[in-house]
Amino acid sequence: AHRQTLIMLKNPAGKFGDKQKLNLRREVGIIGAVSFIAGTMIGSGIFMSPQYVLSTVGSPGASVVIWACCGLIAMLGGLCYAELGTVIPESGAEYIYMLRTAGKVVAFMFVFSFILVMRPASVTGIALSIAEYVVAPFYEGCTPPPLVVKCVAAGSIIVLAIINCVSVRWATAIQVVSTVAKVLALALIALGGVVMLFQGNTQNFDNSFEGTNLGVSSIGIAFYQGLWSYDGWNTLNFLTEELKHPEVNLPRAILIAISLVTGLYLLVNVSYLTVMTPRELMTSSAVAVTWGNKVLGSWGWIMSVAAALSAFGSLNGTFFSGGRVCFVAAREGHMVRVSVRYKCVLTPSPALIFTTVVSLLVLIPGDFQSIVNFFSFTAWFFYAITLAGLLYLKIKKPELPRPYRVPIILPILVLIAAIFLVLAPIVDDPQIEYLYVTLFMFSGVLIYIPFIHYKLLPGLLTKLTVVLQLFLEVAPADKNL
Repeated sequence: AHRQTLIMLKNPAGKFGDKQKLNLRREVGIIGAVSFIAGTMIGSGIFMSPQYVLSTVGSPGASVVIWACCGLIAMLGGLCYAELGTVIPESGAEYIYMLRTAGKVVAFMFVFSFILVMRPASVTGIALSIAEYVVAPFYEGCTPPPLVVKCVAAGSIIVLAIINCVSVRWATAIQVVSTVAKVLALALIALGGVVMLFQGNTQNFDNSFEGTNLGVSSIGIAFYQGLWSYDGWNTLNFLTEELKHPEVNLPRAILIAISLVTGLYLLVNVSYLTVMTPRELMTSSAVAVTWGNKVLGSWGWIMSVAAALSAFGSLNGTFFSGGRVCFVAAREGHMVRVSVRYKCVLTPSPALIFTTVVSLLVLIPGDFQSIVNFFSFTAWFFYAITLAGLLYLKIKKPELPRPYRVPIILPILVLIAAIFLVLAPIVDDPQIEYLYVTLFMFSGVLIYIPFIHYKLLPGLLTKLTVVLQLFLEVAPADKNL
């Protein structure tokens, strides 16, 4: 009954075709699920964003409040996505949810922006963070050359792309190991901060809200930087079809992982502010290294390794989930219709290869802070549309089976937060770059109408599909293996 209802949701006429779609194997259990969420969330952000949040919002107390609010938004958003993931149990997250609620044009706008802006920007930002911490011990006391940083970042992207193309199990194993390592590293930072507090180092918290910047644009940018650190709260929705017992494991993994990450982030930020003055924190280019040098002395390099490993695991999770969106879009006919079969292990390698190429191109002029701001602006625009779709399903499709449901007030609250995050940066201080990003998102319609709706040049796309299938040993996206 659940499957029949979903078919009617996909096609109200009930004419869905006889071909079965290619499905990825269910190989991700609860431990892997928690590791993918926590491992993707805990990455570059907590080691790069604290100084930007503090400098934007202006006071230590306000920065801690921002971090707590970001955790709350991520938790509420994750719970809303858990209901979406159980009522529409398909991989693809925002893409598939928009396709089933808002329609094909909006879904294509998302996947167009996702593959050319959002995912490459996320991959590039995290890779730059890896590179910054990898090269930091070799350039102590000075700024590393940008060329060296970008070469290391490019190497990280290529290595993880190869791993995710070869094996789901390898990618999962990396995620579990790196998650354990990064949680231990953050626990060390949190413990060091607690010890310093008990020793009476509370002077940095005197008048902790003095100098707070309450401008709408400043608060919005601070949320962008904080939420960058929480990005990944929707990771499991990208691979719902590969999750064992998603009706149980999806909400459970979200609750466990986001609670763990939020608690760690708050403790780590308190530790940073306990060890460093606000000025030292704002001027640090590698805040974890600065913390390590002050607390661990000659062993401070350990924090550089830990931060790089943390970002490495986050980049792995980003590759793993991002390739699934391209896979699902191809399966729905919005991209080249292929998936890969390598030694009987199904991985969406054409999508991963494409993401790698675009990410390397974005890396050339890449700037970390700008990447974060434009990524967040684009992401929360589509999060708002997705949450509006959940409200639509709750009101117009109450008969759909829901193994997990949230009160309707939750998607309303997160939708309001998403609208604020989209509008806040352009209210007080409008910048022309946000207009460019908006125009780029809507330009996807210009691609959709001729090439998807009217199927212009179908022969060319068919030939490209065949070439990729032969070259990459791939299976057609409409065949179930």
